[in-house]
Amino acid sequence: MKIDFTNIFKSEAVSREEFKNSGEKIPEFLTKIGNRRQGFYQIFDDADFLVEVAEIKKFAGFCAGKYDDIVVCGTGGSALGILAIQESLISKFSRKKPKLHVLENIDDEVISELTEYLDFSRTLFIIISKSGGTIETISQYEYFRGILTEKNLELKNHLVFITGKVGLLREESAKSDIPTFSVPENIGGRFSVLTAVGLLPAALIGVNIDELLAGGRDFAKKFQNENLAENLSFQLASAQFLSKKPQNVLMPYSAKMKKFGNWWAQLLAESTGKDGKGITPIPAQGVTDQHSQLQLFVDGPADKLVIFIEISPFDKTQDKRDSVFKKLMQAELHGTIQSLTEKNRPNLTIQIEEISANSLGELFVLFMGATAFLGEFMEINAFDQPGVERSKVLAKELLGK
Repeated sequence: MKIDFTNIFKSEAVSREEFKNSGEKIPEFLTKIGNRRQGFYQIFDDADFLVEVAEIKKFAGFCAGKYDDIVVCGTGGSALGILAIQESLISKFSRKKPKLHVLENIDDEVISELTEYLDFSRTLFIIISKSGGTIETISQYEYFRGILTEKNLELKNHLVFITGKVGLLREESAKSDIPTFSVPENIGGRFSVLTAVGLLPAALIGVNIDELLAGGRDFAKKFQNENLAENLSFQLASAQFLSKKPQNVLMPYSAKMKKFGNWWAQLLAESTGKDGKGITPIPAQGVTDQHSQLQLFVDGPADKLVIFIEISPFDKTQDKRDSVFKKLMQAELHGTIQSLTEKNRPNLTIQIEEISANSLGELFVLFMGATAFLGEFMEINAFDQPGVERSKVLAKELLGK
């Protein structure tokens, strides 16, 4: 992976000297992040986690051929990561089973349609809630558990939980002998994609989770590197902060990465929106949004930093992009970059050679690391979400009434 900052310097939103000098903050920021006891970058070498990864692969092997459909019941960080993995790595046109359905909402119409579609005797439900009491997820669990019971299907053969050490799901697991995997206590939902939250459903649909973790592990090491030249997460965060743009656009030039943009949007919004501060995320997609949002990015308010993701071999002599569509995609990307640069709109480009499990693992940790550093730049806690917690309390009070 490479990041090209040329055009953010050209726009003069950030000076090269300012960017270089910001690297002096890396040791201090790493210490502060370490004091927050967040494990998203430390998990890869944790002995208990490695045992769980082995158990996930064993469970996926045990399930092979038993199910036509996998249904994930979760919301927010319990859903967006696996949606990004599924879209990026699994063809939407594949006829291979099992099919993965991520039920990230409690919309009655969608739940009813899914219920009509499923053969419950050939379906596995993955219930994800770190607290074990997320009201939306638990309502889905109660609903599907009721149907399974009505159909005289053994719960332990059709349910699996991903949760914390305590809570309702742990109690239900003990009562009905339901398989259960863990969400580490020191990893919050939006940082949990490379835990069982993302790994279990990914393994069940055939994703190589070893490669996903290898990419994440590589970037976790870079995140902890005090050398600015090696720490791409810090470089990205520095550019985001120093540009002073209140809105950031993430625009991958790939039809397979739209859901990745949704995952990133939650990560950035929920992590930085504190104390009257924050960066507003705008997910976009090349080339589609050249025909919808680009007009705003080029000629609208100068309040945005545009982050492109380019997929192309670094060695152009090895580039096999001979398809007319691939050539057109590249021309559209570089035309868009040039149009923004001509208007003095800051932009940078993250370059990867291909969309693979390894590169996706790298991207997940790149952005999680950048977000952690942004929290320190902005002098906020990037790992809590008090505004969200308050809305949950109010919703429960209203239901009680």
